Amino acid sequence: MKAATSPAAIAAPRQSGPGLLNRLQPVTYPLAGIAVMLFVWWLGGEYIASNPDTMIFASFAPGPTFVALWNMLGQASLWDAIGASLYRIGAGLFWGCLLGVPLGILVGYFTTARQMANVPFQFLRMVSPLAWMPLAVMIFDSWNGAIVFLILMASLWPILFSTAHGVKRIDPGWFKVARNLGASGPQMLRRIILPAVMMDMMAGIRLAVGVAWVVLVPAEYLGVTSGLGYAINDARDTLDYSALAAVVLVIGVIGYALDGLCGMLMRRFNWQLEG
Repeated sequence: MKAATSPAAIAAPRQSGPGLLNRLQPVTYPLAGIAVMLFVWWLGGEYIASNPDTMIFASFAPGPTFVALWNMLGQASLWDAIGASLYRIGAGLFWGCLLGVPLGILVGYFTTARQMANVPFQFLRMVSPLAWMPLAVMIFDSWNGAIVFLILMASLWPILFSTAHGVKRIDPGWFKVARNLGASGPQMLRRIILPAVMMDMMAGIRLAVGVAWVVLVPAEYLGVTSGLGYAINDARDTLDYSALAAVVLVIGVIGYALDGLCGMLMRRFNWQLEG
């Protein structure tokens, strides 16, 4: 006689379909979102092309944009613009971290410093980084230095306040135990404060990257002759709207990549702390 087939054996093949869908879900949903965005973009391009008042801007549509992007990828001018913008972002974030992390630790650790600095820092935080442009032009002898200063003013506050918030959340008992064991100030900074605030600090840097990347493009509209902001301005002046849209795509892709890099670093530091 044949052995009876168990219900589990019968049901097993049927579970392969949903299991495959579950594995593909992290990819299918983002692809679906991109498809919807491209469809809406295409509809907008069709509307612009069909309207006599706006048909001059028809090259904003996806087709001409991707053709222009493909041509630009083979040109050194695009990569020079990307390099100039990344340098300015990197320099501004470097100074933002160099100033924001120590100030955040100081404000978060010392109550007196926090009470004195809260109102001035909150006031300065609410000033648009681009509002510092006239002052930056007077202080620095080059537009490049002025733009780095604007990136600094955009990135400083997220890093400072996130670091201060992380320091305030540290259990005071940790400091008491460290003092009882004879730990010095630098040892407490290295062994307690920095590991405890690493995630908050990285979250602040991630926010700072987003703000700085948004500020960079309008900052590069003025004075400089390099960078992605200048490339957009140049495309607008020459009425090359397909190239303008292509540069916008490049800006979005690079910004998304920078944010993803920060997220990866956050997961890395989180793994170190949990380990």
